[in-house]
Amino acid sequence: MTTAFITHGDYLKHVMGADHPECPERLGAITQYLASTELGDRIKWLAAQTASDEQIERVHPAEYICWLDSLQPEKGVVYADADTALNPHTMHAARLAAGAVTMATDMVLDQQVTNAFCAVRPPGHHAETSTAMGFCFFNNIAVGVEHALSRNEIERVAILDFDVHHCNGTIDSFKNRPEVLVCSTFQHPFYPLRYYDIQRPNIVNSPLRAGTKGSEFRLAIKRDWLPALHKHQPQMLFVSAGFDAHKDDPLGQLLLDESDYRWVTNIITDAAACYAENRIVSTLEGGYNLLALAHSVHAHIDVLAGKTSDT
Repeated sequence: MTTAFITHGDYLKHVMGADHPECPERLGAITQYLASTELGDRIKWLAAQTASDEQIERVHPAEYICWLDSLQPEKGVVYADADTALNPHTMHAARLAAGAVTMATDMVLDQQVTNAFCAVRPPGHHAETSTAMGFCFFNNIAVGVEHALSRNEIERVAILDFDVHHCNGTIDSFKNRPEVLVCSTFQHPFYPLRYYDIQRPNIVNSPLRAGTKGSEFRLAIKRDWLPALHKHQPQMLFVSAGFDAHKDDPLGQLLLDESDYRWVTNIITDAAACYAENRIVSTLEGGYNLLALAHSVHAHIDVLAGKTSDT
């Protein structure tokens, strides 16, 4: 079993302000911690490639992409919404973030690796078809899913999202696409308060109240995700891996810890083995306490790389 770890140094150039929680230090914390552990020697470190306009336009209209490009400043920052800013390097980083997921998709489908984790910035799951929001510009996971579906061997996929925030942008992209199952656990009521009550056969929403512990999170996964996955039988799994549901994260009020991320990753790898020939592409979304983020990503990738646990 080979796990690719795909990232890029240019992600660090995207800066939305001195005190913004979605900061370059997030990736530094992850990569430095992984490199200091034995897991760093078990994964395949790779540099992301840029997504093409054709790949991004499967999700976002050309007019939206042009608007973002025109918004990017030559210096300083410009805000696309109250939380989401561009500096002179943002659009390059955004294309690299989407490109990491398409690159990972090809590598998994071509059997160059078993699975992949994309350590990217900016994140993507809040980006709707024509709306930048929630620190997101392009919906990275949606671009990867559309890329997979453009290949003849893939007809059904599932997206599994355990970020503390609901994946409104991902649902916006696939709400009318029955071949794409979207399962999401999220704190509710909480940002972004969009699509949380949508009724579609392919959309599985699992809202969790503030203060939810790992045991309740696990029950929701067993109750909601597992039957949906069995019914859908996806040929490939995509994961929006947000770690801001951690009990130490400053942005959310859920109470998960590293053992819960290890547990849910075991659930995901088991489902991939059962339905999808082990094919998994996971990409980073949230997570803003640097130590908790690094340790949680380590737990997630450790299972992807073949270390199972009953925890």
